[in-house]
Amino acid sequence: MVNYQEQIKALQEELRKTKYNKATQGHIGLVKAKIAQLKLKQEARSQKKTGQSEHGYSVRKSGDATVLLLGFPSTGKSTLLNALTSAHSTVAAYAFTTLTVIPGVLEYKQAKIQILDVPGIVSGAASGRGRGKEVLTVIQNADLVLILIDIHNPEQYPAIMREVWEAKIRLNKTKPEVFITKKPRGGILLGKTVPLDIDDETLRNILREFRIMNADVLIRSVIDVDDFIDCIESNRKYLPAIICLNKIDLATAEEVERMKHELNADIAISAEKGINIETLKELIFQKLDFMRVYLKEPRKEADLKEPLIMKRNSTIETVCNKLHKDFSKKFKFARVWGASTRFPGQKLMLGHVLRDRDILEIHLR
Repeated sequence: MVNYQEQIKALQEELRKTKYNKATQGHIGLVKAKIAQLKLKQEARSQKKTGQSEHGYSVRKSGDATVLLLGFPSTGKSTLLNALTSAHSTVAAYAFTTLTVIPGVLEYKQAKIQILDVPGIVSGAASGRGRGKEVLTVIQNADLVLILIDIHNPEQYPAIMREVWEAKIRLNKTKPEVFITKKPRGGILLGKTVPLDIDDETLRNILREFRIMNADVLIRSVIDVDDFIDCIESNRKYLPAIICLNKIDLATAEEVERMKHELNADIAISAEKGINIETLKELIFQKLDFMRVYLKEPRKEADLKEPLIMKRNSTIETVCNKLHKDFSKKFKFARVWGASTRFPGQKLMLGHVLRDRDILEIHLR
């Protein structure tokens, strides 16, 4: 039986020894494509052996968005969940306290945000160690990942990022605009609207490694080899993330600043002492790209207690579609009060972009 793991290790060792430059660029791209292909075969064999694909913990989504707390054991995730929400996750000074997914709800700026505390992951999680595959599968249904790092264990951060990458999750990246259309003949035709460091022959060789011999390819984003392979496989999850240092009450101000700089962390907190928790709530709200839209019926006052939570830069049409599938078809016009208008009660149409705390009055036919 073919040992895919040994082949992958050999190719990874070859990558490690090869310096990247213009002369080796094509070879490195091809090796990375071969590794990706071997991993696909390894995954297919594993699924065939078990008779099913990997399943994660069953968690019903609720609220306006779902945030996953991700970190090594004993980084303070349970304490942070309790600080952010009304949930009561078991807290203890030893590893693996949390054995199932524990949900809580953060209510902030009238948004209801589901926070999930999952078991701590360990190195090798993407390969299944410590029930890691189950934990990482939960991310597929999240809208934001909050990575919690113990300030005295900064090595946790690259380890977590490595596991998340292996689980086909791309944090703080947007999906590249790469369009691959297979065709029956004609070879590989490349079109680019942006300058790339990858030469055309490398791109063609990578496609051929994936048995794509005839295709029209349009690239509209600046990408590297890894991005291109991601686009070919087209099964990656792109999510925003917050990098959060915890337990700053046990460190000096100098240590906190140094660690924030080294890890490029977004925020440093103490879940135990409640330091910077309110700032973290605001950061979560902003990172989810939320805004509030208040709905108003004609000739009535607006309901300012229960806003509709929408993504920033949503249009009137987006709101209509969220409210009812027929609202866009029956739409006549809308009146809007707020920061997006030139004057209160301005008459506007479906394409108008709303802003936070706008009041919207929809008129239907």
